[in-house]
Amino acid sequence: MAKNRQWMTALFAAALMLTPLSFTPRASAQTAGQDMKAAGRDTKDAAKDTGRGVKKGTKKAYHSTKKGTKKAYHKSKNTVKGAAHGAKQGAKQPQN
Repeated sequence: MAKNRQWMTALFAAALMLTPLSFTPRASAQTAGQDMKAAGRDTKDAAKDTGRGVKKGTKKAYHSTKKGTKKAYHKSKNTVKGAAHGAKQGAKQPQN
C-alpha cells in the first residue's frame, strides 16, 4: 500500500508540474495593421486632448485679459476724475 501511495503521489506531482506549461494563456500577436490602427487612434486622441487644453487655456487667458482691462479702465477713470476734481479745487482756491 505504501508503495502504491508513493507512486500515485509522484504521478500527481508530475502532473501538477506539467499543467502550467500546457494551459498557459498565449498572448495573441498583433499584426502590423492592428498596430498602425492603434497608433492612429492614440495620435487622434492625443490631438483631441491637446486641442481641448489649448481651448481651455485660450478662454482662460481671454477672460483674465478682459477682467484686467476692465479693472485698469475703472482705476484710471477714477484717477482721472479725482485729478480733474482736484484741479478744479486748486483753480478756485489758489495757494498763497
